[in-house]
Amino acid sequence: MAAASMSRRSPDFSPSSRSYCRGRAKGNRRVLFHRLTASAFAGWGAASVLGKYRAYAIILCCPDSCAQAAGIQLLDSDPNLAGAIWYPCAAEPRRVPLGSLAVQFVDSLQGVKDCPVTGTKLPLVIVSHGRGGWFGGHDDVVEALAEAGFVVAAINHPGDNGSDSSKRDSLSVLASRPADMIGLLDFMLNDWKDRAAIDHAKIGFFGFSAGAYTGLVLAGGNPDFRRIAPYCTESNKSLGCEQFRSGDIPSNPPHEPRIRAAVLADTALNYMFTPEALAAVEIPLLIWRSELGGGGVDPKNSALTANSLPGKPDIHVVPAGHFAFLPPCSPQFAANLPRFCTDPPGFDRTAFHCDFDASVVGFFRDHLVGEGETR
Repeated sequence: MAAASMSRRSPDFSPSSRSYCRGRAKGNRRVLFHRLTASAFAGWGAASVLGKYRAYAIILCCPDSCAQAAGIQLLDSDPNLAGAIWYPCAAEPRRVPLGSLAVQFVDSLQGVKDCPVTGTKLPLVIVSHGRGGWFGGHDDVVEALAEAGFVVAAINHPGDNGSDSSKRDSLSVLASRPADMIGLLDFMLNDWKDRAAIDHAKIGFFGFSAGAYTGLVLAGGNPDFRRIAPYCTESNKSLGCEQFRSGDIPSNPPHEPRIRAAVLADTALNYMFTPEALAAVEIPLLIWRSELGGGGVDPKNSALTANSLPGKPDIHVVPAGHFAFLPPCSPQFAANLPRFCTDPPGFDRTAFHCDFDASVVGFFRDHLVGEGETR
């Protein structure tokens, strides 16, 4: 039986509760925008703020407090590695045009394009977006990590992103997603032009919704694709169910032992994991899940999965829905796709993301950065 895990409900995120976070949104170099395409179906888990991360929240959120900017290199030459790399940079950021990588409502990201990398032996975090999302969909998190001294890499999952939905409903994408991340990690460690700056022993993972499912597999989880059966009723003619009926079921997806710690946010596809299928997950985990769910994520299933993990992962619940874990929406995005931008009354998404970003940075500092090392 899995050991009891720690579960915390988030503190107050009312508009009056986090004035320093609002200060960050107004005065910091980084601008929080929602980065999700119109066709996105992403999901995030929820979390409360750990007391030990409060100092990180204050450092990250106070205006003019960041010691470094985020350099950014765009990956646009290979459709299987379409994305970006963020890293520490000693220059003032600005908007970086995305060119061919642009998506609906987003044509630029904040950073310093092709800035020289600052630092050596840097920890690396790879990022997996949700179903139908895109590589820049969690820009507030990746920029916070880069400003704190991490290298961060994210790509579009081929066939399952806002610009390419060709594999989105296929069972095969459930196996190809982990393979995509392994390919990204191989590229970063072996082929990236600045690979010498990375410490190969300090690899982390961040994933959201289907991206969190991806991380759970990489960490050692073994999904049983046959557990889709109850969802494939006779009237369900989706591609995945047709493949299931014909026996076209993927083989077991790969794990990745080089990953040493992971943040999983509102994990999707929880029903595919039994407690026995999670027994091999041994790395430190920070689990976030939403109290209200939505976006295809059932909060009861996400709680069951989180509580079935071995060891004592940190599990946190935020009093909001699935999409609260996407960055605060730009006015244009909110006007066109309000369902991704609507939160419960009294919930301040900007304040929450200040604490969320801080907890992610603090968790990876604790588990990837050695004692005495500061950046």
